[in-house]
Amino acid sequence: MPGPQVTAGGPVRDDHPAPLSRNEREAPGTTGQGPYLSVVVPVFNEQDNLGDLHRRVAETLAPTGRTWEIVFVDDGSRDGSLRVLAELQRKDPEHVRVVELLRNFGQHPAVFAGFSVVRGQVVVTLDADLQNPPEEIPRLVDALEEGHDVVGGYRKEREDSWFRRAASRIVNYLTARATGIRMRDYGCMLRAYRREVVDAMLGAAEISTFIPALANSLAKDIVEIEVGHAPRLRGESKYSFWRLIKLNFDLMTGFSTLPLQFISWTGALLAVAGFGFGIFLFVRRLIIGPEVEGVFTLFAILFAFLGVQLFCLGLLGEYVGRIYSEVRRRPRYLIRRVIDG
Repeated sequence: MPGPQVTAGGPVRDDHPAPLSRNEREAPGTTGQGPYLSVVVPVFNEQDNLGDLHRRVAETLAPTGRTWEIVFVDDGSRDGSLRVLAELQRKDPEHVRVVELLRNFGQHPAVFAGFSVVRGQVVVTLDADLQNPPEEIPRLVDALEEGHDVVGGYRKEREDSWFRRAASRIVNYLTARATGIRMRDYGCMLRAYRREVVDAMLGAAEISTFIPALANSLAKDIVEIEVGHAPRLRGESKYSFWRLIKLNFDLMTGFSTLPLQFISWTGALLAVAGFGFGIFLFVRRLIIGPEVEGVFTLFAILFAFLGVQLFCLGLLGEYVGRIYSEVRRRPRYLIRRVIDG
């Protein structure tokens, strides 16, 4: 019996249904072209939250009159998440589809895998930890139907630690500088996209990418609305300190050449400062004469300059490493199978 087929993440498919007209969007669920709304949920070791998540999404979307589906993407979970997802799909085959990845690729590649199989004209992304309430989905969809291309949620009252909030502020600042689009909360996964934007993201060639920043660079009309945020009741956060640091470097090197410009200006300032300090020491020697007391000051200044140079060299290395990754053209994700009936 043949094994499961592995599908690699690649360019955008050409079998997507045509975008809905304005009249069709005003009467969702009546076109007969599949579900109107697709909810993509990346899953990594969230077995305790999946049952409640499915129930709350179903209770939220059923009264809206829109046709919908949930695309769960199992990102190489090591607990019983895949078993729970398969059981949810068996019980609700009309609305639940499960994408199993070959291994753990990370949150954003998992979302891309979900994008590659969605059938809806409106696509919403949602975390599986239930910190972003599924009850907010209709508000995002309503805002998108007003004519926007991307609707992002921002968490005004975050139920996170001070460290997570501080790291989020840094990410938001760097992303805004990289993309030129200021938003309050780039880290919130509760977002809605038009199908055209999703297709454009799937067609983007870069391998490592940050979905909210990429969407904003491809969309025309972007808006944010306030959404609720709940504390994590079960499971553990998947974003450690080092993963947040890596995310910041990905943002800096993946969406802007601003760090390279920073290096150029830093080098110019150091050169001017070093030249001026050399003139100062020469004049001091002429006035005071030879002295050795300042040798430790010189060492301190030298080490400071070397530290800046090493930092700049590491930043250049990030760009070179990104080029290396792009040249290899490895896929963002590998799909082992899709369970959809």
